[in-house]
Amino acid sequence: MENSVIVRRLLAIVKPYRARALMSLLAMAGTAVTEPALGYALQLLIDKGFGPNRVEFSLWLVPLVLLSIFIGRGIFTFSTAYLNNWVISRVLNDLRRMVFDRLLRLPVARFHEESTGKIINVVIGDVRQVVDMINSVFVAYVRDSLVIVGLLLMLMWTNWKLTLIALVVMPVTAGIVRTTAKRMRRLSRDNQRVTAEMTQVVEEAARGHQVIRVFAGERYERERFEQRSSALLGFSQRITVASAATVPITQSATALAVSVVIVIAMSSGMTQGEFISFITMMLMLLAPLKSLVGVNGPLQRGMAAAETVFAMIDTPVEADPGKVVIERARGHLQLHNVQFRYTDNNPLALNGVTLDVLPGQTVALVGMSGGGKSTFVNLVTRFYSPQGGRILLDGVPYEDITLQSLRAQLAMVSQNVVLFDDTLGANIAYGAERVDPARLAAAIKAAHLDDVVAALPEGVNTPIGENGMRLSGGQRQRVAIARAIYKDAPILILDEATSALDNESERAVQGALDTLMAGRTTLVIAHRLSTIERADRIVVLDQGRIVEAGRHDELLALDGMYANLYRLQFANKVEA
Repeated sequence: MENSVIVRRLLAIVKPYRARALMSLLAMAGTAVTEPALGYALQLLIDKGFGPNRVEFSLWLVPLVLLSIFIGRGIFTFSTAYLNNWVISRVLNDLRRMVFDRLLRLPVARFHEESTGKIINVVIGDVRQVVDMINSVFVAYVRDSLVIVGLLLMLMWTNWKLTLIALVVMPVTAGIVRTTAKRMRRLSRDNQRVTAEMTQVVEEAARGHQVIRVFAGERYERERFEQRSSALLGFSQRITVASAATVPITQSATALAVSVVIVIAMSSGMTQGEFISFITMMLMLLAPLKSLVGVNGPLQRGMAAAETVFAMIDTPVEADPGKVVIERARGHLQLHNVQFRYTDNNPLALNGVTLDVLPGQTVALVGMSGGGKSTFVNLVTRFYSPQGGRILLDGVPYEDITLQSLRAQLAMVSQNVVLFDDTLGANIAYGAERVDPARLAAAIKAAHLDDVVAALPEGVNTPIGENGMRLSGGQRQRVAIARAIYKDAPILILDEATSALDNESERAVQGALDTLMAGRTTLVIAHRLSTIERADRIVVLDQGRIVEAGRHDELLALDGMYANLYRLQFANKVEA
């Protein structure tokens, strides 16, 4: 992405706060004015206060003038810092809000292609670097540039010939910055990539701490961390070298210019005041020049981070071409010759699947791993769209229905339960704008969570920890079932919904599921075939195709794949 494009987009984000930004700019201008004002005051003090040209004046004017300059400088500096922080804080919030909003609407495929650590790093780390760049660059390029311009004008007014000699420093500085910019941008990109990898290692180590300990993976994880840490150390050193090397070169060029100026000034007939004022202002140039050179590092890091942030913001969201809004579906699902593959290099995950699920029917999907059961669910939830064939809900093509209204018809209970670091009640009523206490209590009762709620110190208002870590596996799954009960959607998807429950809990929850499933279209993915014997229809998938379909007793009589799977499970159960 071109620098000019990045700058325009950043200015657009700052635009709503342009009034405060302008006030900050004026405060910077005020700070810049105090620099030459101090040099001029010193010139007057020396020329008029010492020597044969001394002029009588009140000595109280000396502290009054100097204090006025420094008090004014302090006020302007404080105002700049306050106003900058006011603007930057809001820009940071806006950028993070934009990235997070895009994160919530990214296609599911993006999460399969990109590590969680990288995504977290973009939202937290890269956005912070962009804002730090805006702050440092804005202050340096505006305030310091104004200071340099003010000092140069004062120097030209004092002695233009000597000032032209001093200006030799400018092209040297510009050449150094230009030479190091490209290298620092490349190093910053590599630094971002490795930082994202390190975030991923830390996230996995925290999430998988039990597995790491049981399988003695501490050494392996430590090595993974050390590799990224060493790489970051190397990038940091190379960036520092590239950035820091510019400072002594620039200072040496400045020192040479100052030396030549002093030699020429001593033979030019300047007054003592003019000479001291000129040298003072030249030395004052060092700080802003050094600041402008030093900002190249954060500038290149920030520009590299901005590329990543805007790439995330520009990522296409889930396609939502639909215009039809369904208030509450009857639950009639139809798949006509559906074909789907995840990538061009993969085989078809579903190949010519045709299925008619009537309203209120319970259809179970079974088969060996890789048969297409999960892909079937991914298409029904419209996480992916088929490359061939059509899916219809109540006779309306999926692509014609808005995503929001389509997913309002769906509730899902997965074997991989996802809970949030919030209260139990908030997790059950997740997605609802307002929590209905009566509806919440009914869902808790139906999911047989009464005993769990009674044992919690604050009942439904008790925080349950990250991913519900304060609950047992069976309790977590019952919370997921209660969430589906609370939503009361016409289409229910159960993906091994009772897999984490013991026998007693399973019997209790199965009764709740039977109540929940009544009158609803239900799709059940099951590996334990004993849980689906009462399904209206059982569909057997193998390598993306429907190879058998019928009721439990019909498929056993057919003596095909389903019968073989059933006998295998029954035999294993007897042996156990």
